[in-house]
Amino acid sequence: MMPEVMVNHLAAGLAGFILDRCIGDPPGWPHPVRWIGRLIGFLDAKWNKGPYRRAKGVLLLVVIVAASITAALTVTWMFYSFHRFAGIAAEAILIAAGLAQKSLGEAAMDVYRPLRRGDLAQAREKLGWIVGRDTENLDEPEIVRGVIETVSENTSDGVTAPLFWAVLLGAPGIWGYKAVNTLDSMVGYRNDKYAEFGRFSAKADDWLNWIPSRLTGALILLTVNNQGGLPLSERIRIWRRDARRHPSPNSGWLEAATACRLGIELGGLNYYGGIPSDRARMGVAQRRPDAEDIPDCVKEMQTVSAAFLVMSLMIGGGFIAVFA
Repeated sequence: MMPEVMVNHLAAGLAGFILDRCIGDPPGWPHPVRWIGRLIGFLDAKWNKGPYRRAKGVLLLVVIVAASITAALTVTWMFYSFHRFAGIAAEAILIAAGLAQKSLGEAAMDVYRPLRRGDLAQAREKLGWIVGRDTENLDEPEIVRGVIETVSENTSDGVTAPLFWAVLLGAPGIWGYKAVNTLDSMVGYRNDKYAEFGRFSAKADDWLNWIPSRLTGALILLTVNNQGGLPLSERIRIWRRDARRHPSPNSGWLEAATACRLGIELGGLNYYGGIPSDRARMGVAQRRPDAEDIPDCVKEMQTVSAAFLVMSLMIGGGFIAVFA
C-alpha cells in the first residue's frame, strides 16, 4: 500500500506542477487560501483578546491546520473511492492550486514591463502590490532589488516548500503547509497585537520551511547560470556566511544564494510606513541591480523549481524501489 500511495503522490505532484506552470490561478476562480484567510480572520477577531493569548494562538494553529488537512483528505478520499486516476487528478488540481510559479512570475514581470519603458511611477505601484515596504521614492536599482528579494524568497514559500510537502504527503500535505503559511502571513508578526497570539504560527512556518529553503538555495547555486563570476566554492562560502544574517531563519538562504549568483548585493535600507529598517547585506556588490535582472530571476525560479521537482521525483522513486 505504501509504494502505491507514494506513486499517487508523485504522479499528482508532477501533474500539479505542470498545471500550475501552464495555467496558474485563473482569475475569478475560488481559491482555498481565501477561504483559509477568512476563517483565520474570523477566529483572530474572536480569540485575539483578553488573557491566554498564547494558548489561544496554539488553538488557532491546530484548528486551521486540522480543518485544511481534513478538507483536502475528504476531497481526495471521495475521488479515490471512485477511481484511482480520479483521485490522482483531484490531488493534482489541489496541488496546482497550492503552487505559485505562474502567478509569481507574472507579478514580477508586471513590474519589469513599465520599468523597461522608463515608467518608474507605475513600476513602483506594481511593486507595492507584492512587497510590504514603501515604494514611492525608489529608484530603478531599488525597485529591482525589491522584486528580486520577493521572487527569491517566494521560490521556496510559494513553490518548492509546498511541492516538498505535496510529494511527501499529497494534497493534505500541501494544504497543511499552506494553512501554516497563511497563518504566518496574517498573524505571525512581532508586534503588540500578535507577539503572543501568532507566536506558534510563525514558529511552525519556520519549521516547515527549514529543509526546503536550504535545498532551494543550494539548487540556485548549482543549477542556474552564474553571472557574478565567482567560483562555486566562493559562492558557497559567501552564501553560508550571509544567509544567517537575515532576520528570517529561512529567507536568507534564498536571497543570499541569488545575490551570489547575480553578483549583486541584496538587503539594505527599507522603509515601512515611513519607519526605516536596515537589513543585513548579502552577497558581493560587483554591480548594481538593473531591470534585466527581473526576467533572469523569474527564469531562476522556474529552473530551480523544475530541478526541485526532479530531485523530489528521484528521491520518491528511490523510496518506492526500496519498499516495493
